[in-house]
Amino acid sequence: MIKNDKWIIEQARQGMISPFEEKSIRKAVLGTAQEVPTISWGLSSYGYDIRLSPHDFRIFRHIPGTVVDPKRFNPQNLEQAELHTDEDGSSYFIIPANSYGLGASLESINMPPNVTAICLGKSTYARVGVIANTTPLEAAWKGEAITLEFSNASSADVKIYASEGVVQLLFFEGQPCQTTYADRGGKYQNQSNKVTLPKV
Repeated sequence: MIKNDKWIIEQARQGMISPFEEKSIRKAVLGTAQEVPTISWGLSSYGYDIRLSPHDFRIFRHIPGTVVDPKRFNPQNLEQAELHTDEDGSSYFIIPANSYGLGASLESINMPPNVTAICLGKSTYARVGVIANTTPLEAAWKGEAITLEFSNASSADVKIYASEGVVQLLFFEGQPCQTTYADRGGKYQNQSNKVTLPKV
């Protein structure tokens, strides 16, 4: 069963999401003295919109003769993206046309042992060609941040805003499982607040 806003509030108070915003934020002070429109984050009816961290965003780059291998990943295939600031004080990275980037959430997550969450892209980004990979946060997964994956399917460079909403989490509760992600020592357990690279 998908979980509602009341359940999400209760679980956030027990440490499931931190920091936590109990409503949907659509305007914020981001560096200027006045509120400016933002890509929304915070609580929704049946989910929670998390934000993109301004501290770590990496873009895949083409190195001639190199094949990206998820089993033997070469960190040199990624380069740190520059954080820009616009006239409103909003910070953003640029995902080049037909490129792929990795970021991290601002929020820490600590999943209950009988709940799995799915990360889905936000409509605002989908409409400009940015696709967020659908990834699960399994039962009892926790981390200082979620590593987030984005594809720019458009033929133009696209801004992706830091400290603003970027993906939505939907929470699904099931019968207690025999073995949680924590129990089996999942390889992406206890991620830091930076991008976590592929590993086996």
